[in-house]
Amino acid sequence: MMMATHSLNLLPRSCPPQLSFSSSFRSSNLRFDSRSITHRHRRQNLSIRSVFTGIVEEMGHVKDLGMAEHGGFDLQIGARVVLEDVKLGDSIAVNGTCLTVTAFDAEEFTVGLSPETLRKTSLEELEKGSPVNLERALQPVSRMGGHVVQGHVDGTGVIVSMEVEGDSLWVKVKAEKGLLKYIVPKGFVAVDGTSLTVVDVFDDESCFNFMLVAYTQQHVVIPTKRVGQKVNLEVDIMGKYVERLLTTGGFSINTAQESKG
Repeated sequence: MMMATHSLNLLPRSCPPQLSFSSSFRSSNLRFDSRSITHRHRRQNLSIRSVFTGIVEEMGHVKDLGMAEHGGFDLQIGARVVLEDVKLGDSIAVNGTCLTVTAFDAEEFTVGLSPETLRKTSLEELEKGSPVNLERALQPVSRMGGHVVQGHVDGTGVIVSMEVEGDSLWVKVKAEKGLLKYIVPKGFVAVDGTSLTVVDVFDDESCFNFMLVAYTQQHVVIPTKRVGQKVNLEVDIMGKYVERLLTTGGFSINTAQESKG
């Protein structure tokens, strides 16, 4: 498969939010022509709903990316572990972004990226050779080693500092205030799909930090990034549910107190 570009950075900061794409550039159209791709298959299921734990299974690497012959935007990733039992239509989290497998063989798989995914995640910064965190969707029989992660990226943060302490690594990330309000000390956040415990929140800086132990540093992509680079963020969905219940009339403290009376 040949792709036209070598970088996902197609949405420069100067692009307006209303940047339009042709109607052919939709996730539902990101399919392969099986006649032109050897040992590959069409996607069969577009309605997968998945849950992840945030425990990265392996680091893959970007093999190719860009506009494909079928008109969509594809990301081709080299991997091993996540391909052991993969099927067409399966969900794999790539740096915490839930994406659907549209083609695969023994050493790589391909996913399609929609314009909205490129706008809302850090995947636009990927290049050939970039390492990526990979995790297959949770099976009912799997151990819950991390947290409940949907793979629905809420937004991106920017790494503002990385400091070594012993064999551990402190990382501070700046996030929009709209996301930071859901992040609490000793709470959970998924950074590039990695389930992490927040250490401190710095409201005046609009930042939070976390620490990576030596083992984690060797198995996720965060340490390979530089200050100033983006990371995908997914906050605990429970905070958003509670906020909505309290602000939309679905539930209120006053109502609860009145019912007791």
